[in-house]
Amino acid sequence: MKSQTVALFALVFAAVGFAHDHHHEDQIPLNYVKYPYQAVYPGDNEVTADSIFSGITTFAKLPWVQCLGKDRDTTFDIAFIGAPFDTGTSYRPGARFGPAGIRAGSRRLTLYGGYNVPLEVNPFQSGLKIVDCGDIPVTPYDNKFAIQQIEGGHKELLHRPAFSPLGNDALTGKPLVPISVDGKNHPRVVTLGGDHTIVLPLLRSIHSAYGPISVIHFDSHLDTWKPSVFGGAPSDQAAINHGTYFYWASQEGLIKNGSSIASILFPCLPTSITECFDPRPADYANDDASGFRRIEAREIDTIGTDGIIKRIRETVGDRPVYLSIDIDSIDPAFAPATGTPETGGWSTRELRTIIRGLDGLHIVSADIVEVAPAYDTNAELTTMAAADVLFEVLSVMAKTPLGKVAN
Repeated sequence: MKSQTVALFALVFAAVGFAHDHHHEDQIPLNYVKYPYQAVYPGDNEVTADSIFSGITTFAKLPWVQCLGKDRDTTFDIAFIGAPFDTGTSYRPGARFGPAGIRAGSRRLTLYGGYNVPLEVNPFQSGLKIVDCGDIPVTPYDNKFAIQQIEGGHKELLHRPAFSPLGNDALTGKPLVPISVDGKNHPRVVTLGGDHTIVLPLLRSIHSAYGPISVIHFDSHLDTWKPSVFGGAPSDQAAINHGTYFYWASQEGLIKNGSSIASILFPCLPTSITECFDPRPADYANDDASGFRRIEAREIDTIGTDGIIKRIRETVGDRPVYLSIDIDSIDPAFAPATGTPETGGWSTRELRTIIRGLDGLHIVSADIVEVAPAYDTNAELTTMAAADVLFEVLSVMAKTPLGKVAN
């Protein structure tokens, strides 16, 4: 009897094992990207709205590639990477959860296929290899080491060869050559923050390929304050934070002075006067010295989105440009979940319109920062806004290769 029982158990386990081996496909969520580059986005007259809420959450359901792990030799054209760092913030922490929140807010980007109507492009079907590389492993215990991790992770992605060749110029038909200073065809990296401190190590990485770079900066704050003013710099490491990173970037020669521009809502800060509407003259002077020209958020009421786009394009010209977007440039009525919210900002629609106006610029890489999902509404307003803004950035990138016709 005992031997019969053992035999019965063995038979049951064998059956379970057989079922597990041969029917595990039934347990895989619908549309799960099992292998890299398996994802297929619908085109015209194809099925859409097909359970996009299921499966592992990557940005816009892009293939997940372990770019800093087992897939470190994989090439791509555009990579999304998270930098979950928020120990440089001065008010509300929580942006370490920004990458996860933005990915969650992006799930519906391909609900209807991903076609960008105003820009007349579907970036997901543009022929570019676009992937989600997950997150850079960032320590929460040591800011100095975390900044090194972010720079190293970004640089490792940036210095891989791009998957696709540059091809020929659309107007002249002549071959394109890279616009980088090292003469290589680099991929683009879109970073999901994280507080704004991360831009210092990102610009250090960008400098290694492009030299001093023009910057387009959307923010409610200058972020060029001297460390002695913003936070008081009680230590060397405390001097680097989300209000001083552009000061340090300028000091290190990472920014191309005079060709960078910031669209700023000047908030009520301890360094402000005139009933909290304007920074004091020293803040302006320091911002000038850091290489920036300014557009105030309230100017949208007089010159409109077209006027703002015109001034941005006149400033950066046809130079390579880095794009940094702080979600607090959007009014908290539309994006409340951020570390230092300021009223009087732009609407989500206005910022998306302005970014579409950058079509044709050579945006070498970009970031969106200061998304802190813990302060969001149950409707995920902020994370959806961040994802939609990045959809516009991705669309602009897909239309313009990082090349120029050789002289």
